[in-house]
Amino acid sequence: MSVPDRPIPSFKALLLLAWPIVISRSSQVVVGVSDAIMVSHLGEGAVAAATTGALNTFAILIFPMGICFIVSSFSSQLFGKGDLAGARRYGFYGLGVAGLTQVACTVGVLGVAPLVAELDYAPDVRAMMIDYLVIRLLSGGAAIGIEALANYYGGLGNTRLPMIASVVAMVLNVFGNWVFINGHLGAPAMGVAGAALASTLSTSIAFLGLLAFFLVQGRQVGAVVPKLKALEFWRMLKFGVPSGLNWFFEFFAFNFFINVVVAGLGTTALAAMMSVLQIGSVSFMPAFALASAGAILTGQAIGADARGEVPRVVKLTFISGAIWETVVGVAYLAIPTLLLLPFAKDAGATEFLAIGKRLLMLSACWGLFDAAVNTLAEALRAAGDTAFTLWARLAIAWLVFVPGSYVTVKYFGGGDVGAMLWLIAYLGVLAGVLWWRFQGGAWRSVELVDHSQPAADLAA
Repeated sequence: MSVPDRPIPSFKALLLLAWPIVISRSSQVVVGVSDAIMVSHLGEGAVAAATTGALNTFAILIFPMGICFIVSSFSSQLFGKGDLAGARRYGFYGLGVAGLTQVACTVGVLGVAPLVAELDYAPDVRAMMIDYLVIRLLSGGAAIGIEALANYYGGLGNTRLPMIASVVAMVLNVFGNWVFINGHLGAPAMGVAGAALASTLSTSIAFLGLLAFFLVQGRQVGAVVPKLKALEFWRMLKFGVPSGLNWFFEFFAFNFFINVVVAGLGTTALAAMMSVLQIGSVSFMPAFALASAGAILTGQAIGADARGEVPRVVKLTFISGAIWETVVGVAYLAIPTLLLLPFAKDAGATEFLAIGKRLLMLSACWGLFDAAVNTLAEALRAAGDTAFTLWARLAIAWLVFVPGSYVTVKYFGGGDVGAMLWLIAYLGVLAGVLWWRFQGGAWRSVELVDHSQPAADLAA
């Protein structure tokens, strides 16, 4: 099998890689939204159980998910080197992480009920959330397996195949919600548990389809299952664990910010902040997709021993992300009330809109910082410089952002504006630190894969 030509870094190459990632990540947002909407007729308790259960599931899976992001770094560098067989092995190592995740989730099911019982939820919400989590964890390994294979194929420049798997999962999930939540086509009406079952089945089916394609494709490189190497697996974990911890600790810093700092401002302020962040998540997807595409081009350039191309890739990626974030920011400033109206449906809408409007307009300020953080963090990850990014995020998030926002709001009366300014400051400081790291050039000396060995003989 011949090795495809590596694309020359350009805006066209970047966008061709990015648009399927946009659809893939956006489909994941649709799954969460559809779960909330399709159980909403069952009452606030059902919505709380489904949305919080989904958030808790994500919290459990974010660490192995972060580990699997490094699969793209390995596969892109090995693709650039011309070693498709080596890249394929890292697809299997990612599947190994998925397998370990499923073992942990299966054991973890036993602890769901006693753990949730200790949390301050209403009895009906607690019961529904326990059912939701137990069912969702049954597909934890499948969810990570999709991430592992998506990152493997992404590193090769094939972002469309994972997109198809994500869209299939989304369609099956919405259909499954219709079947299992209220009971259609002879199925029992399961409520919130039905939403969990739909997600579990759709995730599992999409993973099995993607896995089947991956295994059948193995014949083109000589073996369905190649000879795996323990040292390579440990090498993946060496670089992947910091990546996973990076996402894990930043997620929990953000959780503290929402559940302690913002929640202390009252229900209306919390609802306004969460609505602004929901709007922001939609704009975040294209920006993160561009950064992920830039990381693929970065890894391929490094693998081809063309590190001199990387600054150009980073520049192209940042400019693309900055243009998108600027367009979004202008919309936030021009039509904030219009964007917030879908979230304002109760008697407190006037106060909600007033708070949400100023928060949304302020959030326009973080766009360029967000584009820079995404671009630089993904580029450093593609190069294998994951440990520095972990420590930088840990230090800035937990030593500056969390205590600074808490003290400002709780003791100095900073209110919702003070909370938002700290979020902007966090992204600004992090962007500056990551830029300093990239400009310092330490990533140039990181040896993610062993470039001293020749690429495998891929001749059919």
